[in-house]
Amino acid sequence: MLFSLDKPMKLSLEVNGDRLHNLHIFANAIDRNKPDLNDPNVIYFGIRAHQPGDLPGDVFNIPSGKTVYVDGGAIVKAKFLVDKAHDVKILGRGIVLQPERGVEIRHSKNVTVDGLIFINPKHYTIYGGESTDLTIKNIKSFSSEGWSDGIDLMSCSNVEIDDVFMRNSDDCIAIYGHRWDFYGDARNYNIKNSILWADIAHPTNIGIHGDADHGGNIIENIKFSNIDILEHDEDDVVAEGCMAICVSDNNTARNISYTDIRIESIQEGRIFNFEVCFSEKYSAASGRKIENITMKNISYNGPYVNPSIIRGYNSERNVEGITIENLRINGELVTNPKEGNIKIGDFATKVIFKK
Repeated sequence: MLFSLDKPMKLSLEVNGDRLHNLHIFANAIDRNKPDLNDPNVIYFGIRAHQPGDLPGDVFNIPSGKTVYVDGGAIVKAKFLVDKAHDVKILGRGIVLQPERGVEIRHSKNVTVDGLIFINPKHYTIYGGESTDLTIKNIKSFSSEGWSDGIDLMSCSNVEIDDVFMRNSDDCIAIYGHRWDFYGDARNYNIKNSILWADIAHPTNIGIHGDADHGGNIIENIKFSNIDILEHDEDDVVAEGCMAICVSDNNTARNISYTDIRIESIQEGRIFNFEVCFSEKYSAASGRKIENITMKNISYNGPYVNPSIIRGYNSERNVEGITIENLRINGELVTNPKEGNIKIGDFATKVIFKK
């Protein structure tokens, strides 16, 4: 095969429809932001394999004010831990290979992760908790183990995710409130120009975890735009939805938009699921509310999938204000629930279709 590219691209080359033995091709732009390696605040990983020799848990701890650079050709067999730190950059074109987690960001501020390839972390590629001002750009993530999500953020705010490629054996991008030792709401996300491939579970997932014992969390002001979803294959019906907002734990999710989302053929799942719910497996309480959700320029091309769902929990824990504009399934404009295979359940109001 011979082809040419006129710009940086992330490609999947599939022969005879074989998506399990495909070739992933990442054509990056030339890295023109390589830091000064003589700077004492630069931690450099050169072209060889790197593994902590005497640190427990295969961890590289990154303090405040440091820039980590993993050069192309370098392999890091450990996770990067940013804990109670600020002004940290983790950059480069190298590989983080089979860590416990790729990058773990805890109680920190102003952290950037840009350019790396993550191969088969055991539990999350990027794990964020109670942190603010996060930038995640141009990473490539592959995972195949159980609960090896891509980007999972708990009680984080002011987040930009741009130009990422995520192929994960669980949720590709998940946004939650409280979980474990992280507390607080989740606000102000801009997720754009990215490719999501969920071999299992959700390409995007919002809202299941929160602080049920203290009135829940607010998850708000989240924008998804210019996203290609290449796969969604989930046989557990409660975990389906390319665009999933399933709030529990007294959470409220509001002011969320999906614009210019292109979905390829789904093996098993549904296009979207907006539901105030109670999960026996994960929840301590039902969710509180979903409101002001906008979908614009959404396309799905493929065979029949399970119905999309809009549903509240009861009259006080409801879904209100869903606007669906220019949703097309196999090229056909959807103007009502029947045409879109959408089930509007109880306690869901103000669902509007626009051309």
